[in-house]
Amino acid sequence: MHREGLLPVILAAMAALVVAAGGATITDLGPWYQGLAQPDWAPPGWLYGVAWTLIFALAAMASLAAWRAAPSVKARTNVIGLFAFNGFLNVLWSLLFFRVQRPDWALVEVALLWLSIAGLIVYCGRFSKLSAWLLLPYIAWVSVAAALNYAIVQLNGPFG
Repeated sequence: MHREGLLPVILAAMAALVVAAGGATITDLGPWYQGLAQPDWAPPGWLYGVAWTLIFALAAMASLAAWRAAPSVKARTNVIGLFAFNGFLNVLWSLLFFRVQRPDWALVEVALLWLSIAGLIVYCGRFSKLSAWLLLPYIAWVSVAAALNYAIVQLNGPFG
């Protein structure tokens, strides 16, 4: 791979790491979280790290595939902006749920996160089918997370 081709790979990987690190830093699995009633179907704790690692790796690959396939500078800029906004929403969910301890607010926000992933799939899929396919595990996992968030609100609310 030429040096010019390596830079986007490095930037995509770094962006994924920044979002992952931001979310992980904000996530507090201490007494408050441990005290929340969870539904019987909640995934085991070890699965979260595995799932998010895979999802961030796939999202980095999806962003790179979409960026490379984008038909214009404007489309490339849009790809970067959409992925950046999605990363912001991903970290914001962790902030609302774990630090602010408001699963009810996080439930509203997770709908925006889900829509941003759907938007990425539709937008990037117009010129990169690979990108759209790589994002499917992300929207599936966030769908499970949204259902779990809803169940936690139902089992533990009201909050605040």
